[in-house]
Amino acid sequence: MQALDWIVLSATLFFIVGFGIYKTRGSKNVEEYIKGGSESKWWTIGLSVMATQASAITFLSAPGQAFNDGLGFVQFYFGLPIAMVIICLVFIPIYHKLKVYTAYEYLEGRFDLKTRTLAAILFLVQRGMAAGITIFAPAIILSAVLGWDLIQLNIIIGVLVILYTVSGGTKAVNVTQKQQMGIIFLGMSVAFYMIMQQLPQDITFSKALDIAGANGKMKVLDFSFDLSNRYTIWTGFLGGTFLMLSYFGTDQSQVQRYLTGKTVRQSQMGLIFNGILKIPMQFFILLVGVMVFVFYQFNASPLNFNPQAKEAVVNSQYAAEYQLLEAQHQQIENDKLTLLLDESILDKNAQLNSLELQDKELRAKAKTIISKADATVETNDKDYVFLHFILNNLPRGLIGLLLAVILSAAMSSTASELNALASTTVIDLYKRNVKGERSETHYVNASKWFTLAWGIVAILIACVANLFDNLIQLVNIIGSIFYGNVLGIFLLAFFIKFVKGNAVFVAAIITQVIIIIVWYIDILPYLWLNLLGCAIVMSIALLLQLFSKKEPELNEIYN
Repeated sequence: MQALDWIVLSATLFFIVGFGIYKTRGSKNVEEYIKGGSESKWWTIGLSVMATQASAITFLSAPGQAFNDGLGFVQFYFGLPIAMVIICLVFIPIYHKLKVYTAYEYLEGRFDLKTRTLAAILFLVQRGMAAGITIFAPAIILSAVLGWDLIQLNIIIGVLVILYTVSGGTKAVNVTQKQQMGIIFLGMSVAFYMIMQQLPQDITFSKALDIAGANGKMKVLDFSFDLSNRYTIWTGFLGGTFLMLSYFGTDQSQVQRYLTGKTVRQSQMGLIFNGILKIPMQFFILLVGVMVFVFYQFNASPLNFNPQAKEAVVNSQYAAEYQLLEAQHQQIENDKLTLLLDESILDKNAQLNSLELQDKELRAKAKTIISKADATVETNDKDYVFLHFILNNLPRGLIGLLLAVILSAAMSSTASELNALASTTVIDLYKRNVKGERSETHYVNASKWFTLAWGIVAILIACVANLFDNLIQLVNIIGSIFYGNVLGIFLLAFFIKFVKGNAVFVAAIITQVIIIIVWYIDILPYLWLNLLGCAIVMSIALLLQLFSKKEPELNEIYN
């Protein structure tokens, strides 16, 4: 990185932190600190919801996912518009009617305190882990760029987020997320433009798509019923809908975003805005990854994009074996380039696809050698693909901008998570169980202390985190383990009026154990866990209620 990149990166980050602190200082009551004074307009809500979901993991992993597997991952989001409509019609009116601070408050009135507490704890567990991962993801980037220690970077990034989140609460999160989304849209658009500019002069966008298609990267829809395939039209519409329903309807990090709306209509319009824009945005991010793939058809690429991987092999007894694979990889790249530039060959698709499959086999062999050389080095390099392109092919200044994009996304999602974790802890656990009257100032201060505490927890989780198959998948896997269960609890609360608290509480505990076992032995793709968890908790609760003594009716406002 050059001086200009440092200036762009530092100025962007310090502006976001400073602006957030300045605009939201001095919250004096819980309404202002947790719900932002309930004065947000729909566009603020929509951008805040998008920024919460679009973490650094999105901008690290999604391009790498597309580079390796193409556009099929976009099917993951197909259930989003359906979920947005259901939440707008069912969830939002109930939350606004009851004037709740958290989604889980509703469960106590509808069921009982223990069910509310259980749902809140399930949220705290899964979102606390996810918050650590959203800090860990950008730390990987700066570690690769600067050679700094990962633990130090986790602390620095966490502290930056904690500063303005503790200072201004929900309003600080909402205010800064508008700036962060602006930076994100600008940065990704510039990246796409620069990729196209660096392709050979005669390679138009249309030809680039043809090249990507010949290598199997342009397949968007998969109608197969293969359960080993994580991303199909069915997992998107079924598993994805249930995941999005639970995430946006019951996850406090999202619920808190639209509880800040001035009216029910403002909250609904914010979510619809997100539902309309999210799939095109995600498709564009994946398309950037596909164009990076096309770029590397005309330019040399490493056998493994993680720079630490090659370093580990070069200094080991497997160096010669790895160099042989590199030579074969380079030959395949040369063959691809010759084929692409030879105008006399009309139908190149079969040959290009064959070469791509051979290259994938080489990369798989390289990962095996890397693991033998050093088992602690991450061989899965999907999350390094876009980073490698940024550092080696963008002009000075734009490197700083793209790193600012990734860090802005990290800060926005982490801030939302810490804000929601603190709110849930204060409202659903601390305030509900503390004895005696406490002032508004007391609960505002408690919220700040819990924000700080959860920030420290997230930093600690980040310090012990490791790359999974793919970071964006890891976050969704963690969510899928818990979300279906929580969603089932809420659907029982909304629609199955005769089911009471004891049945739901027992069913939720049994369901969570079952889902963890199913995930651990890897019976189903993780997206199906959302549907399975929801179905199991509702079925068990219904059976338990049918065979139990009738519990007393609760206040009709919850029914």
